[in-house]
Order: sequence, then C-alpha cells, then structure tokens
Amino acid sequence: MRDKNRLERQIGNIRSIENTLEENTGLIELAEAEGDAEILKEAENAIAKLQENVAKQQLESLLSGPADGNDCYLEINAGAGGTESCDWSSMLLRMYLRWADQSGFKTTILSQNDGEEAGIKSVTVQIEGESAYGWLKTENGVHRLVRISPFDSNAKRHTSFASVSVAPVVDENIDIVIEDKDLRVDTYRSSGAGGQHVNTTDSAVRITHTPTGIVVACQNQRSQHQNRDTAMNMLRAKLFELELQKQDAEKAEREAQKTDIGWGHQIRSYVLHPYQMVKDLRTGAETGNSAAVLDGDIDMFLEAALAHKIGGLEDSKAEKSA
Repeated sequence: MRDKNRLERQIGNIRSIENTLEENTGLIELAEAEGDAEILKEAENAIAKLQENVAKQQLESLLSGPADGNDCYLEINAGAGGTESCDWSSMLLRMYLRWADQSGFKTTILSQNDGEEAGIKSVTVQIEGESAYGWLKTENGVHRLVRISPFDSNAKRHTSFASVSVAPVVDENIDIVIEDKDLRVDTYRSSGAGGQHVNTTDSAVRITHTPTGIVVACQNQRSQHQNRDTAMNMLRAKLFELELQKQDAEKAEREAQKTDIGWGHQIRSYVLHPYQMVKDLRTGAETGNSAAVLDGDIDMFLEAALAHKIGGLEDSKAEKSA
C-alpha cells in the first residue's frame, strides 16, 4: 500500500504539471492573439513557478536506491569542543526535528546521552515518512559551527563540531545475518525523565557488533525486551548502510573522511559570527539566512547535495564508458 500510494502521488504530480503547462501555454497564445499583457504576464509567471516544481519532481524521481523510500535512523554525536559541541548537537537535533515536522515526517527519540553541563553528547532519532532516508542520506558527515559562545564570559568566538550519521530502516525481508557470538549486549538504567520504572530497572540496552565496531543503544521503551528489539533493528539498519557504502565508491570515500570529528572533515559550515552564512562545502550551496536553516529550512542543501551526488555518479559512469 505504501508503494502504491507513492506511485499514485508521483503520477498525480506529473499529470498536474502537464495540465498546468497545457493550460498556461493556451493562455499565452490567447493573450498574444488578443494583446492582453496582464494575462500574458500571469501565465508566464505560472510557468516560471512550474519549473521549480519540475526540478523537485526530477530529484524525487532519482530517489531510486534500494532503501531510498525507507524510514531512517539519524544519529548525532558531539565532537571536538566539549560543552560547546554538546550544545551544537542539541541545535542540530532541533534543526532536524523541525525539518521533519515541516516535511510531515514522524520522529521518535530512541536514545539520548545528555552533556555534563548543557546540550547532548549523542542522540538517535527514528524518522518515519516517505523517502526519509533518500532525502537525508547526504547529511552523513561533520557539521561545523562558528559563533560567539554563550558559555564564555569573555564573549569569544568558538568553533564546534558534531557528526551526523544516517542509516535506513530495513525490513525483515532483507537478509542480514547477525550471529550472537558477534554481539556484546550491555544493560543499564535509562537516563532522563520517566518516573519510578526508569529509575529502578536496567531497561536500556546497548549492543556492540564486534566485527564492525558498530554500537547502537535504545532506552525509550519500558521493557528491556522492547529496547533490545529496537536496538537490533538499528544494528541491522547500520549493517545494511555499511553494505551500501561498500557498493557505492562515492559513499565509501565520504565515510573515509569522517575519521575525526574536527578540523578538515566537515561537510557544512554554519557561521553565526562575525557574519551570517551557512555553506555546504561539497556543493557550494550557501545562504545568509542562518536562522531559517537552524529552524529547519534545509531543503536547499538536501536538494543540492542529492543533485551533486547523482551528477557525480553520472560523471563517473561516463568516464568508465569512455
């Protein structure tokens, strides 16, 4: 049903584009014949606006990877910068939650490790919605913030880093073999609000996959069994993403650049002082409205990164053919 609804929506959008184009083309011909400049301008503006919709539909049509239509897990980890980076991680979390809400996606925080003084050290969010992974998969990498620190009494400028990792939610039809001997399972008490149950039981679960070093954790469910099931689903998703990376040379190269959450490894810079600018270092896309970006308006960066990625893959294929 989900695939059916997606296809129906895509077909509906294409038909809407066709109808709008045909209608306004007819209006232009009529306006030119009758010399009506006002109708001519309205029709031309409508077609110009239609071009933006066409460009977005073209991008959506290219979300054809094996898991692009799936939900996803988004993980944020604070990097170099201590309390500053923990606060930056919480700002990134707010940005993605607002983007998801504006896009009509559902979000669930599965695990959160708060900073000692402020912000968060790490957080994992499940984002549910059509093509959530396809849109967010290019967010993998290190995000850099430059600002006047609210934690510095001398009001000095600070640079902070946080890494973002995105993996698709995979269903049980995808064959991923995980052997018990490769797992280390730790239980601990959930942190944060939750009442008496949270404070008295070791319900939170952390699973380490020894061969790959992948670590996943879940603490939002009431029982240890439920948290373990969710953590295993997260592990399967990360292993699936790892396999996708092996098959995609561009992804593998990008992941290799994430060895350190610090200088020289960032994919996007958010500058709040001495000027306002957010710039993606891969695509060159930038805007001076940093407040809007941190409020969840990141579509321009997602679209630019997706177009850049697809363009890079097409160039690579052309080079191989040559």
